[in-house]
Amino acid sequence: MWPNDPTQHVSHETIYTAIYAQPRGALRRQLIACLRHGHSTRMSRKRGTDRRGQIPDMVSIHVRPPEVDDRVMPGHWEGDFIKGAGNQSSVGVLVERTSRLVLLAKMEDATAASALAGFTAKLNSIAAPLRQSFTYDQGKEMTRHQELSAATGVRVYFCDPHSPWQRGTCENTNGLLRQYLPKGTDLSIHSQDELDAIADSLNSRPRATHAFHSPFEVFERMLATASITSASIH
Repeated sequence: MWPNDPTQHVSHETIYTAIYAQPRGALRRQLIACLRHGHSTRMSRKRGTDRRGQIPDMVSIHVRPPEVDDRVMPGHWEGDFIKGAGNQSSVGVLVERTSRLVLLAKMEDATAASALAGFTAKLNSIAAPLRQSFTYDQGKEMTRHQELSAATGVRVYFCDPHSPWQRGTCENTNGLLRQYLPKGTDLSIHSQDELDAIADSLNSRPRATHAFHSPFEVFERMLATASITSASIH
């Protein structure tokens, strides 16, 4: 209502608080339906004790170079698995932190062998200067992370247990992807070509964070800059 008057603006937290403060009823349901993820309650950041087995030789996100946090240097990726019905199918997700470019990898299953093969193929399809690091949660599918690093030259870092905000770019992207890959469906029916088309749809969408340029446009500029720098080095 007042786009040019900052004194009339409120933060996103104020908006969420106002929505979730609504009593149960039709208005509350209508407001929640407008949210990107449509959660009926606010999600707690602390979700219990980690019950998964420890991944050997993990490198913590807390020793990740600070330039990754700043999003100034390109080539730093976040990753995840989107699971299908009954956790019987999955799709690998990679998101570049600076451009928000997303890549999707078809997985045969949710095993470490599939993660290694799928993520290796996708990471190696990226120009070497733009594949520097890969941040993941402590899912058991990443137990072969050292082989992934050896095959791609990418440094792998692990988030703290139950800390999705440490991979916020990927978490937000997962929410967008659920419009194409709904929960409770069989994800194995999607071919790699279909997954690439879904990624292209997101990557061509203008983003406010990029002054309404698309991730494709931002990544192309990054790639051109990286190529010039690489050529000057050699």
